[in-house]
Amino acid sequence: MSIVNVKQKEDVQSLAGDFLAVAQKAAIAAYPWIGKGNKIGTDQAGTTAMRDEMNRINMNASIVIGEGEMDEAPMLYIGENLGAGTEPQVDIAVDPIEGTTLVSKGQDNSLAVIAVAKRGTLLHAPDMYMEKMAVGPEAKGCINIEASLTENMKSVAKVLGKDVSELTVMMQERTRHNHLMKQVFNLGAKVRLFSDVDITGAIATAVDELDVDILVGTGGAPEGVIAAVALKCLGGDFQGRLVPKSEKELVRCKKMGIANPHALLTMDDIVKSHDCFFVATGITDGPLLKGVRKRNHKLITHSFVATAEQSQFIEARHKVPFI
Repeated sequence: MSIVNVKQKEDVQSLAGDFLAVAQKAAIAAYPWIGKGNKIGTDQAGTTAMRDEMNRINMNASIVIGEGEMDEAPMLYIGENLGAGTEPQVDIAVDPIEGTTLVSKGQDNSLAVIAVAKRGTLLHAPDMYMEKMAVGPEAKGCINIEASLTENMKSVAKVLGKDVSELTVMMQERTRHNHLMKQVFNLGAKVRLFSDVDITGAIATAVDELDVDILVGTGGAPEGVIAAVALKCLGGDFQGRLVPKSEKELVRCKKMGIANPHALLTMDDIVKSHDCFFVATGITDGPLLKGVRKRNHKLITHSFVATAEQSQFIEARHKVPFI
């Protein structure tokens, strides 16, 4: 009979160290799949590693944002219960491999990401598009996703004490964002484009060294929830608005408890509690985190952990038998 190593914790944020191990193990499990052209194998490896580790933590957890619906195992499906205890009761938004295509092609900026919050406080965002806007702590309270990007840039520049032409606006390189790029260029400001994983772009607005003032664009709603948790911990700001594109998606919104699918969503609408945290570990190199590396028979991971009290980058060395 196996013995479960139950880890005793009392509140949500005290679980951050345990979830650091969850993200690290998912990233390490994905490492052998980098550049192998197998998205399914990559995802299954990360998912299995995450599930196994989360089931060792003394908590009562529910997946509110995962990789699929119930009965779509081996994914971490919406509604799946995890943990080896009854308290604390938490909601989890997770993507074991954020950027599976990036991993399969050996490209940059893939992550293992997890957001955790007190039970009942995370938006149950359907798997559809969301308009997003994010800024760091100095510009908190200065954005309005219902206004034009031009107006938002002027507002952010004013509070940052910059000329609007000095701003850097990050967005995903997609044709749907051409009208946003035009507004940035018209003000003489700078665009920084990325291919995938807008969670990194949102967090970048709150990390001074990355020199990003605004993240804007339309991307996945589940990733929007994860980014909102990170920015809540970092003191930044985030707004979103769901973009249902069919009657089926409208019905799905209402089924998940969203009465007005077109409403503006503030950060407090998306994550209602400050008792939350965010963890990410790099799989391949990106602007925020280094990818998993092998050195002298050890694997090196680079992670980022943010709680309401602090944020930190963590480099760890793992013995190869770890995988």
